[in-house]
Amino acid sequence: MNINEQFPSKYLKASDLNGGKIVVTIKDCIVETLGDDRRPVLYFAGKEKGVVLNKTNATNLSEAFGPDTEDWTGKKVTLYVADVDFQGRSMEAIRIRKPRENELTGGGVPDRREATVPPQFEPGDPGPSDADIPF
Repeated sequence: MNINEQFPSKYLKASDLNGGKIVVTIKDCIVETLGDDRRPVLYFAGKEKGVVLNKTNATNLSEAFGPDTEDWTGKKVTLYVADVDFQGRSMEAIRIRKPRENELTGGGVPDRREATVPPQFEPGDPGPSDADIPF
């Protein structure tokens, strides 16, 4: 049993990406209430779960596409897992960046995280598609 499946979330978590990355298209950015806070949440075309934006991801998007979230709609971004320090602990978090050219064409050199993960597919197999990532 995967314990994460027992506590489903409306929002995407690093564990949902299975240690990989995916290129998605931004559908919308909506401010939602989470507990006592109001935070921007990014939603993607063809996906149910959104990503709650933190300062790092919001800054990356703003630098790539401008500060107005309406200008982000229709833009492609890469969601990937990165190790970050949070309250003195190392943990996995979702990071967002503008896609690299090889991520749009399917070729090229893998990023740092991919280089440390052994492939889970046979040579010549295109590998996992975005349909393999459950969100």
